[in-house]
Amino acid sequence: MILRMTNVHLPIEQNESSLSETIVRQLGISEEDVLSWRILRKSLDARNRYSLQFVYSLAVELCEGVAGSKTWTNLPNTSYYNHKSFDDPSPGTGELEDRPVIVGSGPAGLLAAYYLSKKGYSPLVLERGDAVKQRVAAVREFDRGGNFDRENNYLFGEGGAGCFSDGKLTCRMTGPDVDWVLESFVECGGKESILYEHRPHLGSNKLPMICRNFRRKIEEFGGEYRFNCCVDKLDVADGKVRGLHTSSGYIKASQVILGIGHSARDTYEMLYELGVPMFQKPFQLGLRIEQPQEQINQHKYGNPEYEQILGAADYSLITKGKRDLYTFCMCAGGFVIPSISEPEMFCTNGMSRSRHDTPYANSGLMVTLNPKEFGSSHPLAGVEIQRQYERIAYEIGRGNYLCPIQTASDFLNQKPSTDPGIDSSYERGTVPADLSQVLPGAVVRAIREGLPLLDERWRGEFLKNATLVGPEMRGSAPVRLQRDRETRQTDGFAGLYPVGEGAGYAGGIITAAVDGLRSAKTIASCFAPLAAH
Repeated sequence: MILRMTNVHLPIEQNESSLSETIVRQLGISEEDVLSWRILRKSLDARNRYSLQFVYSLAVELCEGVAGSKTWTNLPNTSYYNHKSFDDPSPGTGELEDRPVIVGSGPAGLLAAYYLSKKGYSPLVLERGDAVKQRVAAVREFDRGGNFDRENNYLFGEGGAGCFSDGKLTCRMTGPDVDWVLESFVECGGKESILYEHRPHLGSNKLPMICRNFRRKIEEFGGEYRFNCCVDKLDVADGKVRGLHTSSGYIKASQVILGIGHSARDTYEMLYELGVPMFQKPFQLGLRIEQPQEQINQHKYGNPEYEQILGAADYSLITKGKRDLYTFCMCAGGFVIPSISEPEMFCTNGMSRSRHDTPYANSGLMVTLNPKEFGSSHPLAGVEIQRQYERIAYEIGRGNYLCPIQTASDFLNQKPSTDPGIDSSYERGTVPADLSQVLPGAVVRAIREGLPLLDERWRGEFLKNATLVGPEMRGSAPVRLQRDRETRQTDGFAGLYPVGEGAGYAGGIITAAVDGLRSAKTIASCFAPLAAH
């Protein structure tokens, strides 16, 4: 019998092995009565910053002799643990003439390919950019001042935008599909603690290796990658997908998983011209705030020793108002990076390495823009809003992808910053600016109204020494591709499975990965593996 114990507290200074003693004490049994235990969930209780504690949920397996000795559910925070198993569908009977094709190697496409390859479907993964080794080199060259490469950058290339998105695996979803995705990350080099941490994090320095490991396993299972292969057009006849016209030639395919990411604007335009139904959706945009990491640590940790145990502190904040303002993708000990998919445009993002070892903290300051504010009924009107302000930011950056920057105090006082020496982690360089130029007026007002409220909540320690950069335009996709709830395919385009953030159905690495997995499972439930033919 397995019990679930929740709300188990442990001072952060105490070794995790002492959980055994806590289990025995709280259940009123001996050590010999416990066959095994494991952590299901681990989070930090920081309500009292002078007495931080970890809070655990545990699965505890009891030996047969003691299992029926009492009604365990009468004990506080104790219940029977009924683990839901992963729904792995039996292979379908339909015959695939060609292997499934997966467009994009970001989290959605990656996990779809991983599942299908393990099941014998030999998927073909098309990636418009390069393999991760060459992609990393291109990114580093750009950071040092080199030319922009429109196919190998922080958004395109092996691993997609997720490869340089800091590696946060935080997800509000739970269940067997989420567990399968996290276990797959562990199989491909991720640390085991991501299986139970409340805010699991891999680090942007680890993700390229993990993406490479996924690829090698996919290839071992019979899958294939084609790099520098951009999809130019879908071949559709009689309402069914027949193949893809690509920069590397024509590829025959009847089952296509479309994991293009939220920045493949040229692909959006191709799909729109082809008649793929798509709709406007709300999207998030704003600025990125940067603060000294030590300042964040001092606010969050009352005891200086906590920093040695916990590392760089993070935060997640929201303030309610006429328009909510919330922090997004907080990167403790991180960097501000460019988030650019088209030349002569500029916007920002953030990332941090696994060790969170820079002196800077940064986070998005995001506001939601609704379709009624887009100014047009065109499905891609939100994309044009992104482009409009990214062009302005590029021009402010002197045509060299410098990052517009402004002190928080200047922004709030509606005063352009002029000091060229404002400190930032953005490697390519910054230029002092008036950031009200790089966002719609309603968004600027929301940030100006919300920032003082966040600072008040932190007793004046949030905006102290803070700078702002921007714009931040890629919080989510401004468009959703239509798909049927049951078949997961687009009406009138049988065999087309839009997935992930780019399709408008996810908001992060894990949700995108789960979305790709579920479409892969749908294909597997309908068709027999290629090896069975």
